Amino acid sequence: MAKMGYPFTLGVASGEPLPDGVILWTRLAPEPLHPTQPGGMPNRAMTVRWELAEDEAFTRILRSGTAPAQPDWAHSVHVRVTGLRPAADYFYRFSVEGHVSPVGRTRTAPAPDSTAPVRFCFVSCQRYEHGHFTALRHMAAERPDLVLHLGDYIYEYGKPKNPKPGRWVRPLESAAECTTLGAYRNRYARYKMDPDLQAAHAAAPWVPIPDDHEVRDNWAGALPGDGGSPAAFLKRRAAAFKAYYEHQPLRVRPSGSSLQNHRWRPYGRVADFLLTDTRQYREGRDMLGAEQEKWLTDRLRGSAARWKVLAQAVFFSQRKFPLEPVSADAWDGYPGSRSRVLAAAPDGLVVLSGDVHSAYACDIRADWADPASRALGVEFVGPSVTSMPGITDASAILDVNPHIAFFDSRHGYVSCAADMEGFRADYRAVAFVDRPGAPATTVAGFEVKENRLHRVDL
Repeated sequence: MAKMGYPFTLGVASGEPLPDGVILWTRLAPEPLHPTQPGGMPNRAMTVRWELAEDEAFTRILRSGTAPAQPDWAHSVHVRVTGLRPAADYFYRFSVEGHVSPVGRTRTAPAPDSTAPVRFCFVSCQRYEHGHFTALRHMAAERPDLVLHLGDYIYEYGKPKNPKPGRWVRPLESAAECTTLGAYRNRYARYKMDPDLQAAHAAAPWVPIPDDHEVRDNWAGALPGDGGSPAAFLKRRAAAFKAYYEHQPLRVRPSGSSLQNHRWRPYGRVADFLLTDTRQYREGRDMLGAEQEKWLTDRLRGSAARWKVLAQAVFFSQRKFPLEPVSADAWDGYPGSRSRVLAAAPDGLVVLSGDVHSAYACDIRADWADPASRALGVEFVGPSVTSMPGITDASAILDVNPHIAFFDSRHGYVSCAADMEGFRADYRAVAFVDRPGAPATTVAGFEVKENRLHRVDL
């Protein structure tokens, strides 16, 4: 039997941290873009060894074992590690047939009674062909406790016949749109070969949620968004969710065309992270579906954490446009759902969003038009990593939305720090994405006081 080529071409990752454990991930793929054999792997199971240590040199190995890499799951590996100390850094690696993976750093969540500060970043919208993932390299250098990815990890699009400027910076693995399991797998492989994305995964544990482009642009519920067959779309969604699981450090596998993305990740007494799925359960004018909405509102009402962090994909606050109606693909299109969520929200609500490829900071108010109305919380909308923003008249947007305090269309991420006294969000932007090596700067910072935004002098 021929010796396997280097199989860890897609890097390593960790995620879903709890106070006593994490998920470790890798995928064996010596030929990541092989057209017929996923990853260029043989159609048989492999046994992969994993190790977890207290130090990066692996002189103090605490846990080790083996895990299966099955061909039906594209030889992905998901290791559930338990029995760890809370709020502690660990290092991990994999090996198989004499090959050793890169080393990743992970960190467990704090203990339930912890009041220690939490440092985390959130990102979204990383379209490969639109540019380089330099923002992720800068985020990795921060070595945060946690990274939240709020959707559009990949884009399913193929290559347009006549790409607009700035929209075909790097080639994809295929000119065709993803619709099959094999195509989605290779699209993830194309993205995960990127060294900046690998560095970001190796630097900290991630908790991701999908938005629309992991499946298809503007899909909602059981409908594809283009008037096509619901049955055909659900088959496509099953393929997309399977590939998503195969390439993320998730605790839960998909079941057919369904994948449970909503979950609670507590970080001591400082923050409850409530991750919510704003795609899969939409029906009519209902954004979340009855079961998920009850889960969310119960969690909000019952939370004793200082900050209730609602992490989800789409714009939450009201956003008017000067010459256009509100977006139906945001919470503005589901005002009843938004009102019910806000009715359950206690003091300390912070909403995190992505999707729109530009950065915003918003006050959430009882009356959007009245700055003196009751403050219900704040929303931080992150910029895209690379995905090109639309053409927006920033001054006009701010004029017709008095609750929006900030707008910026540069690419980047948001770096946050929370403790029992305060919450701060810094918007980090890169100077360009059409070539590697862009510097990053902090372009705006906000603190949350009495459920309102306060601009920080930089």
